[in-house]
Amino acid sequence: MTRPVTLFTGQWTDLSFQEIAKLANEMGYDGLEIACWGDHLNIDLAYSSEEYIKTRLQILETHNLKCWALGTHIIGQCVGDLYDKRNDFFAPSELAGKPEYIKKWAIETMIKVPKVAKEMGCTVVTGFMGSPIWKFWYSFPPTPEEMVERGFQDIFDIWTPILDEFDKYNIKFALEVHPTEIAFDYYTTERLLKKFEYRETLGINFDPSHLIWQGIDPKVFLRDFGDRIYHVHMKDAAVILDGKSSLLGSHFQFGDLRRGWNFRSLGHGHVNFEEIIRELNSIKYFGPLSVEWEDNGMERIHGAKESVDFVKKIDFSPSTKRFDEDMKS
Repeated sequence: MTRPVTLFTGQWTDLSFQEIAKLANEMGYDGLEIACWGDHLNIDLAYSSEEYIKTRLQILETHNLKCWALGTHIIGQCVGDLYDKRNDFFAPSELAGKPEYIKKWAIETMIKVPKVAKEMGCTVVTGFMGSPIWKFWYSFPPTPEEMVERGFQDIFDIWTPILDEFDKYNIKFALEVHPTEIAFDYYTTERLLKKFEYRETLGINFDPSHLIWQGIDPKVFLRDFGDRIYHVHMKDAAVILDGKSSLLGSHFQFGDLRRGWNFRSLGHGHVNFEEIIRELNSIKYFGPLSVEWEDNGMERIHGAKESVDFVKKIDFSPSTKRFDEDMKS
């Protein structure tokens, strides 16, 4: 048993869907986690046109690829965010500067997603939910508990009708636990799942790169939330504190070597992927391992090719027997 290795196309939307499919096949990937922006998958077109769906499936088939998951990160971000001008980059250009219209567009689009996912043959959608309280994570000026609870309640209220639509199509939504999200670490994840009364529709897109620099042990996270791991991102990060650098990033862009941590190509950071594979075996997750490739210090085709080889080498099946079972006279 080996898990399929897919490439998340979110960082490759400067290429057409045809181009990234051809490239992924050449690099050795088994499939794509398709980003629902750029040229890769237009939700409005896919929702209304069977012919458009067929073109995407045909491109996958042509390049011997499969799709197990769609990625809706930038759409979902606009659903729950407290608006600022950065959200304009995620929404249609004609909505720039109109927060109420951006939110409306994002909600309506996410409601369309599960039907599209079903027709694409997927069982899970990954993405973000946004957060109206992320900017309050540092409790100064003091953040009252009522403000925090109001944020979780807002997410519950706005996402419940969306998840209802996911239920109609038997599609799971896997939130990527990530800074800027309502759930960004261990305890906020626990609080979110509890808020939704552990609704089966809502689970986790596990990504160790967002945990390790916060001091969270990825294997502990996997073990404790094992029944909610619906999808896995393989992504690495390196924490390098030199006495001047900061975990908060100092407003330096990703890749700047003055930062206290950066994303790295797989195998070049500090994530212990062998322990992750062992935990995935333990919780019986046998779905795709999706490479989300980010490393501003490395040429991306070199890195993405190296990464698929890394994942296929590090992945292994669980044992089918105990080592001492045959030690009998």
